[in-house]
Amino acid sequence: MVSVNDIAAWRIRIFSSLLSVVLALGAIAAAPSIPLLIHQGLWPVALMDTVALAWIFAIWRLERLPYRLRVLNFLAVLYAVAIALMLAIGPASLNYLLGPPVMAVILLGLRPAMGALALSAACIVALAGGGHVALAVPGMEGNALSAALAVTLNFTCVGAMIVLTSGTLLKGLSHTLAKVRGDEERVRALNDELQLTSAAVARLNDMVLIARAVDGPDVSQPVMFANDAFLRRTGYTRGEIIGRSMRVLHGPETDKATVRRILDGMARSQPVRAEIVNYTKDGEPYWVEMEMMPFARAGEHATHWVVVGRDITERRDAADAIHRLAFYDVLTGLPNRRLLMDRLDALLGHTRDGRGLGALLYIDLDNFKNINDARGHATGDTLLVQAAERLGRAVRQRDTVARLGGDEFVVLLDGLEPDPAQATRAALAVADKIRAALAEPIEIDGQAHHTSASIGVALPLHAETAHDLLREADTAMYHAKAGGRNGVALFETDMLADAQRRLSLERDLALALENGELAMHLQLQVGQDGLPAGAELLTRWRRADGSFVPPDVFIPLAEASGLIVPLGRWVLRQACQAWLALDAAGHPLPLSINVSPLQFRQPDFVAQVRAVLQETGAPPQQLIFEVTEGLLIEDIGKTIARMRELAALGIRFSIDDFGTGYSNLAYLKKMPLYELKIDKSFMRDTPHDANGTAIVQSILAMAGHLGLRVVAEGIESDDQARFLAGHGSPYMQGYLFHRPMPLEQLIARLAARTDKARA
Repeated sequence: MVSVNDIAAWRIRIFSSLLSVVLALGAIAAAPSIPLLIHQGLWPVALMDTVALAWIFAIWRLERLPYRLRVLNFLAVLYAVAIALMLAIGPASLNYLLGPPVMAVILLGLRPAMGALALSAACIVALAGGGHVALAVPGMEGNALSAALAVTLNFTCVGAMIVLTSGTLLKGLSHTLAKVRGDEERVRALNDELQLTSAAVARLNDMVLIARAVDGPDVSQPVMFANDAFLRRTGYTRGEIIGRSMRVLHGPETDKATVRRILDGMARSQPVRAEIVNYTKDGEPYWVEMEMMPFARAGEHATHWVVVGRDITERRDAADAIHRLAFYDVLTGLPNRRLLMDRLDALLGHTRDGRGLGALLYIDLDNFKNINDARGHATGDTLLVQAAERLGRAVRQRDTVARLGGDEFVVLLDGLEPDPAQATRAALAVADKIRAALAEPIEIDGQAHHTSASIGVALPLHAETAHDLLREADTAMYHAKAGGRNGVALFETDMLADAQRRLSLERDLALALENGELAMHLQLQVGQDGLPAGAELLTRWRRADGSFVPPDVFIPLAEASGLIVPLGRWVLRQACQAWLALDAAGHPLPLSINVSPLQFRQPDFVAQVRAVLQETGAPPQQLIFEVTEGLLIEDIGKTIARMRELAALGIRFSIDDFGTGYSNLAYLKKMPLYELKIDKSFMRDTPHDANGTAIVQSILAMAGHLGLRVVAEGIESDDQARFLAGHGSPYMQGYLFHRPMPLEQLIARLAARTDKARA
């Protein structure tokens, strides 16, 4: 269809040009020839030329007529001229009859041309055979028809050859034009497709580079194309990146191993996927997920590399943030327990493989809670951050400093000497260095804060697992803390045995209340007349196997583990029930019970006391809460307020072990006190020890001035009793008078005393 349209348009242009040329040439020839023809008497020829020119002029002007009709009229003019010339001039004009077939094949096609050729042949036969034109053919002078047929045959052969040749040429031209036009269309379509592809690639959100493949080791691959997304992300212009190597995007944080892997893949002409750090024109690093694909024609080496990249900086940053949350402490940026355990496992692996020893230092800041309570958590956090920085400066870069939580840090020393003695000395030296560094004042908001650290040191000599090694260092740290704080302790195997015994005892103590293993004993307090004036409730623990656990063993354990809180509630309930039993037996006595500082500081302690009193119906005036001076160390204002709140209920207070602790006399006047208890350590050598005797006398004198009742503990001799009788006559409690006993035995003894007095 395309070829037909093209050849038709070509014929129309040829015909228009032909008419113009024929008119021009005819006019030029007719101007001198027509007058000459008329002068010579050939007016028919002159008339014919004039009519022919007029006819062609009409065909030329009437362009609105159909093309085929105009061509046929043109051919008719040619026939008319040819026939007229033959009639006027003779056989010399025979060649004019060849014009219509030739014009027909050019202007209309092969079939119309063959028809025109047949018409020309018929004209020759008619003119020559009818005697109108004399054809001189040797040997046929007398036979006009034969001569006409002979000439016509020759004419037809020559005309057919010309027409067929011209038709074949035109057909070939048509096919050629169709092929050229088809190629042009395909090229144009390919061009349009390339432009569309280029526009689409240029506007992709993914970054696209195309580089020319250059063979050779360590040879740059110059960039040939960069899309808009790449230019926006990197800040380069096309002029700045085209022709340069893709390595211009690399920088300090670009992983060299990844680069080598990419180059290896390119050397083998294989696709490569990678995540790598690239750099913008301004030096800003960003993560890119890239895929490099070779481009090659079938059977040929790669000629280009197409690189498609996606900015994954946000994804990598999020992954890094998740990793830091999983493996690093948020406050200090140090490794956390999870990462520490991984590195501990690696350390134990090195030890088992004989690649040297390491050491674990467990560090606990002493009295950190005091700073948190006094200055607030913001100050405490700042102190922890600065402590972490000091730890980092005190150890080698290869060592690990981790934070387990709170004020507990761990230092993992790696690569020590394989000899245990040398490794131990090196670890203890680092521990002393750390202890000294943490003991230096830390300035926060213009104020100097002092802290210290208790450090436990353990080497992987016996530990099977990371948890074992961490437990050993933790155990050593607690021994350092128990030894007076601000010290270093090296783990020894007997420490672990003690810790295990404590753990077992703590577990059993938690079950003792449920199993009914705890019991209350009462020890009477007497006046100078020996008569009971009160009693103290003392907890006793007899295990299921019949063994007794001393109070000085399980009470501190209960304090450290927090079990003292439920134990204290149980003691309070037991005291109320004991008083009710004594009252029912006719021996109402005020009862003293020990209250732990941890129990006293419970937010709902007052509500608990009020609830037990209401539940049991015991009179609060008959209960004396014995508190230690240690209660006064922290938040004295809140402590006094709570004491006054309990005193409003009727509870009375006693300072237990007076003189062994805080002993701030200024606060004694502010507290709602009822009595002071002189610790048995002062009474042990009284009256034979001058110093102890002086302290006892001072306490008795001070209590007398303050109007406080006094109870002296640990009275075991007559000398002690006589001394007290001569110095204020305080109440006494001790084995000289009564031993602690169960409630039933105490009631029986009091009943026997009453019966004896009546008798």
